[in-house]
Amino acid sequence: MSNDHFVRFENVDKSYDGKQLVVKGLDLDIAEGEFVTMLGPSGSGKTTCLMMLAGFETPTNGQIYLDNKVISDIPPHKRGIGMVFQNYALFPHMTVYENLAFPLRVRKIPKDEADKKVDKALSMVSLQGFEARMPMQLSGGQQQRVAVARAIVLEPKVLLFDEPLSNLDAKLRRQVREDIRSIQQKLAVTTIYVTHDQEEALAISDKVIVMNDAIIAQEGTPKQLYSFPNTKFVANFIGDSNIIKVDIDDQNSDTYLINFSIYSDFLTLIIFKPYETFSRTDICGKSA
Repeated sequence: MSNDHFVRFENVDKSYDGKQLVVKGLDLDIAEGEFVTMLGPSGSGKTTCLMMLAGFETPTNGQIYLDNKVISDIPPHKRGIGMVFQNYALFPHMTVYENLAFPLRVRKIPKDEADKKVDKALSMVSLQGFEARMPMQLSGGQQQRVAVARAIVLEPKVLLFDEPLSNLDAKLRRQVREDIRSIQQKLAVTTIYVTHDQEEALAISDKVIVMNDAIIAQEGTPKQLYSFPNTKFVANFIGDSNIIKVDIDDQNSDTYLINFSIYSDFLTLIIFKPYETFSRTDICGKSA
């Protein structure tokens, strides 16, 4: 049975200086096998959340759970988490095979078994035959796929991505993100993906967490966030929006009489998405 609370942040705070919180009162549940994207502008706290889950940062307050166990005091290499970094973090003096085999060797996995795991991981990212190459002999997209293979070679419980496509060109970003989503679905591994790119988040996620100013602004499916934003910030940040200030003069069931007058007090915001069209009977405006 799937665990709806496989990853849990419980009232988590994080401060680096003891004064300003970069993550504030975070309560978040992520289901087993779910692909979740943490989306937000720079400084919103999304990468800090990833670092705390990976074990590279410690929460100031609160607890983090993985599979119903508190992991806040467990060292990173014992958490069963694989991570893909923005800069790939490949060892430049090691071949592709050696980069993948290194974490297996550290855990004293026998060579025969390690070879099978490396072959399987390279097959997942379509890099069979690249075992003897050095990172400098690979393209940016190939280096990123090696980083993904190294993250999955230990068969982690959770897979983390920290803005993994930011160094790639637009066309290659689309291809690699589709590859990442395909691998995640094949492995059915819980995945948390950090980005500031709205298109990426909407294209590959089961659920999107929009963060702003150290808190969750809204969470939901890509369609929910795009069609039903809770705040002006979310509406502006998710896709394109035309926002108009109006007064609501009257309401009857689900029909509203709105005032577009330039003299109105502008108490309400109406958000129009590009795909939406309205006839004269959909919106009734009162002249100034």
